[in-house]
Amino acid sequence: MKKFPLLLGLFYLITTSFFPVSSENLSQSPVTIKEIKLSPKKNFSPVNEAEEVYKNLQFEGEKLNFEVFEKAFLGFQNLKRSGKLETTSDLLSVCDFSLSSNRKRLWVIDTGEKKILFNSLVAHGKGTGEEFAMNFSNTEDSHQSSLGFYITEQTYNGDNGYSLRLFGMDKGYNDAALERCIVMHGAKYVSEDFIKAEKRLGRSWGCPAVPRELAQPIINTIKNRTCLFIYYPDQNYLSSSQWLKGNERKDQILGSPEQKMATN
Repeated sequence: MKKFPLLLGLFYLITTSFFPVSSENLSQSPVTIKEIKLSPKKNFSPVNEAEEVYKNLQFEGEKLNFEVFEKAFLGFQNLKRSGKLETTSDLLSVCDFSLSSNRKRLWVIDTGEKKILFNSLVAHGKGTGEEFAMNFSNTEDSHQSSLGFYITEQTYNGDNGYSLRLFGMDKGYNDAALERCIVMHGAKYVSEDFIKAEKRLGRSWGCPAVPRELAQPIINTIKNRTCLFIYYPDQNYLSSSQWLKGNERKDQILGSPEQKMATN
């Protein structure tokens, strides 16, 4: 009988040792929480290289529309990726034929140094329009300018003096440039004096003609396989050129030359 109370006490001790700890006891125990510092959020958006170049350009004369430059830059990069241009090529020339011919609508740009090398008047073809360019062709004897991307070739001296051959890279739009003798050359009708006298710039037979005094320095700068882009907001061309593929921008350049002139 003396062992019974002892066994009862031992049984009580064993059974109560499995009871959960009360919340009251937990609240009395100090808890240390280690602070976790998160790294700053990183921006993984791809860099728009065209925008990076454009924002560093110092436009002292006419300002090239960014959307036009972006398209020119896209084609320029695609030509390099395809092996049509050297990957080290930095020179990009842009003619914006949506502008009045009375404005300096040719830019020669060093994309590596992010500099405007030339900003000049440039003529379009007689069959393309009067002050404003309207019609374009890839056909011989049309006397019209041709849209698209060109690669500059060798120089020569011809009927229009020092000239630069152009090789058209857009099939159906300017790939007949060599056969049509579409070249860059100087012309006396490309001048401020001609504009004052005629109220518009003179016109070529389809060539992107420049002022005589600038012909040699411009041609010597861009000769021997650099990129020239002749732009106009022709939606058929813009949507079909293989060199403009891969542009993720959804906006398109719309409107008449007069509207474009008003926004520049």
